[in-house]
Amino acid sequence: MAGLASLDVAAPLAGLLLPLPLLAARFLPPRPGGSGALAVPPSLVAGLDRAGPLTVGVRGRAALTWLLWVSLVAALAGPRLVLPGAALPASGRDIVLALDLSGSMARIDFALDGRTSSRLAAVKRVGAEFIRRRAGDRVGLVIFADQADVAAAPSFDTRAVARALEEAQIGLVGRSTGIGDGLGLAVKRLDALPGPSKVVVLLSDGANNAGQTTPRDVAVLAHELGIRVHTIALGPRDLADADGEQDVVDSDALRDVAATSGGRFFRVRTTEDLAGVADSIDALEGGRDRAPPVPLRRDLWPWPGGVALLSALVLLLTRRAA
Repeated sequence: MAGLASLDVAAPLAGLLLPLPLLAARFLPPRPGGSGALAVPPSLVAGLDRAGPLTVGVRGRAALTWLLWVSLVAALAGPRLVLPGAALPASGRDIVLALDLSGSMARIDFALDGRTSSRLAAVKRVGAEFIRRRAGDRVGLVIFADQADVAAAPSFDTRAVARALEEAQIGLVGRSTGIGDGLGLAVKRLDALPGPSKVVVLLSDGANNAGQTTPRDVAVLAHELGIRVHTIALGPRDLADADGEQDVVDSDALRDVAATSGGRFFRVRTTEDLAGVADSIDALEGGRDRAPPVPLRRDLWPWPGGVALLSALVLLLTRRAA
């Protein structure tokens, strides 16, 4: 019945070994008797003589010997309990988040739980929830500032990637804003994956002022490689109307990156905006079906193995009745 545990064996052909002792007795010549190979200290022999070891009849020893052999073969066959696994939603998408970790992400102009917070804290909260919702997809994390680095390689372990985002700190890769290098590293990682659908979610609160590449050049490359880039411009002010204010977001450049690569551009000024964008991207990259469940197997071979060990000990500690 579907949903119930079942039994199977890892090596069913091991059952062919069961008649081996009978075949050996039938076709092999008798082995000449010889001296024992185990040297037992005299004091131990004397102790066993005083204790009077148990005696077992011929039939009893034969039964124990066969129990030992059958248990060994059963353990070798590898019995296991197959438990039904839950089917995860999967879209077959590979997603890399490219996160700006420049110094401006420390600005306290967002809100969490009714209190003011930094931009990075809001991104961590909303971004980690987004990543965990993508269970069944392969997700990675790239961080960038002066340099770009892979904080979490693309993986199906979305919980680990979410933890990597929650542990990200400003200063790990500098304090400037190398958008082009961060996007380039994300595109490079995605291009190496075999999946049919590849997406970068790029989030920045500044303008490209570091690194060796320009965001537009990388966006052109992403389009050629079939990689969509969704961009998120974070912060209350745009570079176009900054009025001399420093560390404001270059929305026009991020909009151009999204349009060039075939992705979507999102403008975020509050934590609520950010949560809405996460939901929009989740829906945009949705269409997830239930992946085939992965069965969970629990090995049972220690049980027949334990019976075989117990049978061997009983045979060792007893002697055949006269």
